This record gives sequence, C-alpha cells and structure tokens, in this order.
Amino acid sequence: MQTLTKNKQYYKFCFYGFLKNLRFFDAFFILYLIEKGLPYTQIGLLYAIREIIVNVFEIPSGIIADTYGRKSSLVFSFLISIISFTFFYFSDNFWLFLIAFALYGIADAFRSGTHKGMIMSYLEQNNWQNQKINYYGHTRSWSQKGSAISSLIAGLIVFYTGSYGNIFLYSIVPYIVNFFLILSYPKELNISTKQNLSKKGYNVISVFKSFIKTITQSNVLKIINTSALHSAYIKSVKDYIQPIMISFIAIIPFLQNVETAKKNGLFIGILYFIIYLITSQASKFSFFIENRRQKNIAYITLLFGFSFGIISGLFYIYDMWIFSILSFVGIYIIENIRKPILTAYVADNVPNEILTSVMSAQSQLKTLITAILAFVFGLLADSLNIGIAFILISLFLMATSIYSFLTKNKNLT
Repeated sequence: MQTLTKNKQYYKFCFYGFLKNLRFFDAFFILYLIEKGLPYTQIGLLYAIREIIVNVFEIPSGIIADTYGRKSSLVFSFLISIISFTFFYFSDNFWLFLIAFALYGIADAFRSGTHKGMIMSYLEQNNWQNQKINYYGHTRSWSQKGSAISSLIAGLIVFYTGSYGNIFLYSIVPYIVNFFLILSYPKELNISTKQNLSKKGYNVISVFKSFIKTITQSNVLKIINTSALHSAYIKSVKDYIQPIMISFIAIIPFLQNVETAKKNGLFIGILYFIIYLITSQASKFSFFIENRRQKNIAYITLLFGFSFGIISGLFYIYDMWIFSILSFVGIYIIENIRKPILTAYVADNVPNEILTSVMSAQSQLKTLITAILAFVFGLLADSLNIGIAFILISLFLMATSIYSFLTKNKNLT
C-alpha cells in the first residue's frame, strides 16, 4: 500500500479545508432564504446569478493566481467572503441578497482550483506525484469533517437562539483564522510566475497562450467535462435536501414541546453531521477505487450519481422522507469519491504552471451548468414539487450522458 507523507504542510492543507468548510449557514441556507420570504423560483435565480458571476471571473481569476500568486488569490477570496457573510446577515429582500450572492460568487471564483493547484504543486516540488489521489483524498476528507462539525455547531446555535441569521456572523471567525493560515504557507507555494519567471518573459499573455494550448487537448477536455457535470449537478440541488429534512423531522416523536425552528435546527445539524462524516470516509476511499483500474470509472460513477437523484425524488413523492434523504446521501458519496480521482487526472495531464488556470476553466464549466440547473430546478420545484424536479433533472442529465458516451464510442469504431 502507498505510504502517505504527513508533515507540517500536510496538516496545514488539512486545516485549511477544515476551516474553509466551517460555513455554519450551509446546513440552513435555503431555509434561511425561505424564512425571508423568497420563493423557490427567486432562490433558483439567485443561485443562477451567483454561478454566472463565478463564470465571469473564473478563468481570469485562475490566470491572475497563476501569474501574480496563488496565496494572494486566496487571501483576496477570504476577504470578499467575509464581506458577503455580513451582507447575508443584514439582507431582508431579493436585491440585498443579490449583492450578497454576487460577492459570494466573486470570492468563490478566486478560491476555486487555487488551493488544489497549490497541493499539486507541493507534491511535484517534493517528487511525490504518485501520492496525488491519496494525498488529496485525505486533505479533502478534512474538508468534509469541517462540514460535519460546522453542521453540528450550527444546529446547536439555531437550537439555542432560534434564529438562522446569527450563523452567518459566526462563519466569519474561521475565515479570519484561515486568512492567517494561508499567509503562513511557504512562499514556494505562491508560484508567482511574474516574480519567478519574469526573466523569461513569462506574463499574463504567455500564461494565457499556454492555457489555451492545453485546454484544447481532447483528453484534458474529456476529464474536465465529466468532472464538471456531476459537480454542477450536486451543487445546484444539494441545498434542497433541507426541505426534505424538515418533512422528516416533523414526524420524529422527540422534543414535541420545543419551538419548531429550534427542533429543526438541532436535528438538521445532526443529520448533516452524519452525512459529512460518511462523505469524509468516501474521499479517502477514492484511492482504493482508483487502484482497481476500473475502465470508464468517471462515466460509471456519473450515472450512479444521477441514479441516486432519481431514487431520492421517487421516495420524496411517496412521502418516504428518510429513504429520500439516504438516497440523496448517495449523490454526496459519489461526488467525494470522484473528486480526488478526477483532480489527480487533471494534474497528470496539465503543466503545473497553468494548473490553477485549467482547474478554473473546469470550475467555469461547472458554474455555467450549475446556473442553468439551479434556475430550472427552482422553477420545477415551485410549479410541481421538489421530488419531481429531482427526477426530471436527473433523468435529463443521465440521458444526455449516455447519449454522449455512446456517440463517442460509435465514432471511435
């Protein structure tokens, strides 16, 4: 079995992911928006606008990070995130939420792909390339543990305060800590081509040219497409598990005399805590899955993810809440198995100096798909119901994926 190298920087990488996912509002995001009087259509529109903002800034932010420094990009991202959390706390109408979502989108664009690029650079600098999947799988598992702890703490906060809004302010604290953690990273991980390669004339233009040359390669495009589709799918639908949880909690015969919001907060926190502990193990398990060398593993897991979405929707329609939630957890598990594998595949096929740019391109494709799916899902959830929305979206994505796979294979014969 492959030995994982754990040193000081390894634990910094892990702690970064842990802190980054201490977004206490995540477990109650849609519930908070509903509490503020927003219908699913407006919620879907806000999600779509956020993804469009990310899409606009995605590739430019990656090129800026590769050119002027990845640490600088992350520091900027955390500052904007903190401002957006403040806006979320004070927002009480669609237009203020629009500003909060826009700021959140900008921060997300400057963060996405950047830290993964730093991890891959670190492994390359130390000649540990053979550890990519295992190493990233372990660091990502700490992100999931952060989400687990975050959900539990958030549930306790809501239970004792009876309010969803305060959790946005509490989320600022770990982001301040992470801000200083990034500053403590060694300068070698900044990979500022402006500073390190200026004598070779390496600048924004040359980074962009190298990026275009790499991104147009068929093998790189294939990896990016299959990775982006499932990530976009789960990102666009993941928060809709919260109303399903509310339906399930309503039939739990405990704390009947406790205020509804407090009861919901406590049990949602516990449910998310369990979910993220499971997905944390899934990230570590990705190394063993990849070692089996299963042909078309990316395609197979993609279909499994969509299948869980269809099953979850069916259970929702028949008011089988717990089974709907369990099926939904399957989507989370698939995503966390896929992520380390496909991230390593990208790193294996892309020059390190433009890795952040390419990962930003992958993230841009993801955000474009997410924007469309989020808006359509909101419309379907309002006009029909959440269960039917799950089924229709999942069936459509499964059908297009199968058609695309069969068409490509037919063209090769």
